[in-house]
Amino acid sequence: MQDAGYTVFMGFGGLWVVMGIVAVTFLFKSDGQKLRFGKWGLLVAIPILVPIVLVLTYQIARPFLNSYL
Repeated sequence: MQDAGYTVFMGFGGLWVVMGIVAVTFLFKSDGQKLRFGKWGLLVAIPILVPIVLVLTYQIARPFLNSYL
């Protein structure tokens, strides 16, 4: 298992991302307001989330792609 350290690193990174999302959600909900996402929220979130999802997907698929190339 050559990539065990990398797997642990990615696992903890994912855990921190989830904890950050939960913390921000609780911060917004502490004021008793509804969570609303308008077009400006999407304009900010999409450029942040799309590269993260693409990189993580590539890293998951890379071992399978290397075995076929």
